[in-house]
Amino acid sequence: MRHAEQIEYLKKITRSIRDYPKAGIIFRDLTTIFQDGKAFTMAVGLMQNSLDTQIADQGSFDKFAGIEARGFVLAGALAAQTNKGVVLLRKPGKLPHEILSVNYQLEYGEDALEIHKDALVPGERVVVVDDLLATGGTAEAACQLVELLGGIVSKVLFLVELPDLHGRRKLSKYQVEAMFAFEGQ
Repeated sequence: MRHAEQIEYLKKITRSIRDYPKAGIIFRDLTTIFQDGKAFTMAVGLMQNSLDTQIADQGSFDKFAGIEARGFVLAGALAAQTNKGVVLLRKPGKLPHEILSVNYQLEYGEDALEIHKDALVPGERVVVVDDLLATGGTAEAACQLVELLGGIVSKVLFLVELPDLHGRRKLSKYQVEAMFAFEGQ
């Protein structure tokens, strides 16, 4: 299946839920991609191709940083294919060891991300991975955590982007890539 056909297939099976979690928002539920073996393989393959291009252009990287929770799924699959480690960026209260924390704004509230203080060695190059780029607050917090530990954000990689929410603005100093986009909120 060609690249464009893969994108169309993934968009077609993505479930869109109107007015969730509040009125006016269209929630793009990517679990339909994860539970379909063909679609999940396509999604990870598209992301892997993006990384192959990056490595050819800019050199390798050391680890993935997966954002809770769906970013864990994608980062884990990519790490297994590339023989890299995965750093978990969690919601508050989920990590058992010494942590660093960053607060951020969501499109519909406020939250925080945490990382173990020993998750990275200064100078490690990290690809931050999440399923969806909306307003960019979560990914921006993830990048800040990587940098607080002395890591270098090599790329911020998403499966889906909602460009109407302008999330790339918060990530303008990073290389950002999404495999496909949905218009609207």
